[in-house]
Amino acid sequence: MRIYVLRQLALLIITLFLLTVFAFCLSYWFPGNPVTNSSGIFTDDTLRYTEAFEARGFDHNILVQYWFYLEHLFRGDWGISLLDADPVFEQLKLRFGATLEIALLAMLLAIIPGIAFGVLAALNFRKPIDHIILSISLSGYSIPVFWFAQIAILVVAVHWGVLPIAGQINPLFHIEPLTGSILLDIFITQPENIELALRSAIRHIMLPVLVLSVMPMMLLIRLTRSSMLDVLDKNYITSAYAKGLSTRRVIASHAIPNTMQNVIRELGSMLSLLITNTMIIEVIFSWPGIGSWLIRSIYERDYPVIQGGLLMIAALILCVHVGLNLIHSWRYPQVRKDLNAAS
Repeated sequence: MRIYVLRQLALLIITLFLLTVFAFCLSYWFPGNPVTNSSGIFTDDTLRYTEAFEARGFDHNILVQYWFYLEHLFRGDWGISLLDADPVFEQLKLRFGATLEIALLAMLLAIIPGIAFGVLAALNFRKPIDHIILSISLSGYSIPVFWFAQIAILVVAVHWGVLPIAGQINPLFHIEPLTGSILLDIFITQPENIELALRSAIRHIMLPVLVLSVMPMMLLIRLTRSSMLDVLDKNYITSAYAKGLSTRRVIASHAIPNTMQNVIRELGSMLSLLITNTMIIEVIFSWPGIGSWLIRSIYERDYPVIQGGLLMIAALILCVHVGLNLIHSWRYPQVRKDLNAAS
């Protein structure tokens, strides 16, 4: 396990290093002045521009500039937005909390029914319930998330008037953004009408989370079903039945834990799809997360925000991938044995 952890950490460090090199190079690849692209300070502000020029090492060679870039990166000085004149890192922290809130809730909402229906479909292989679940999962996966979101808004919000369309909470509630997560901010700030504020926040978050959870849920159903069918054909399942164990005991103690081995391994790839869909959902529902912020910055050519946003999203996906690999190898020692044998 120690060797495997060291390998994963080495991979993480090397990849993060390459990400920082890529983000640093964007200052030169973007059109315009690289000092302005990295710091957000325009040339007409002569004094501040000169300070940024010297502080970021642009009077030295490229290697020194990269070193100064890393210093500013670890210090939390990621430049200033060209549009809002706000520090990029401070805005990123708030918007990261908002994105993480709906992404985690959507993933939690997708995991439980996704795994449950996948197991149910596998246990009823080629029966009517299996065909129904497969048809629903295929249809749900095939529907584009932006189209499904607009249909949900039209039916649930506009036609039925059940849930609000956009935002995190009713504007009448003055909740100071501390973490970016509206639910956490409500508990931290403790407004006078906290129950009404929570009710409003939950109503605002329900529709984007429901829409966002559909695609990963459909993927989990198909992945769990396929993995479960493979596990049910293993010899140890036959041996468990031969020992006289009940079907419930075999499924709960042998089949499902081994089925989760493949499911956990694929969660990292599912996260990339989830983050992509989250960016689309944030734009449609006016959710103040990294996705909507980054897409607006791309349209408006706000280069410091683009650099910071891309670096944060890529680092998040990478760290989650490595974390899931470590959990997978810790939970299933056979993975470590196979890797060591292969090397």
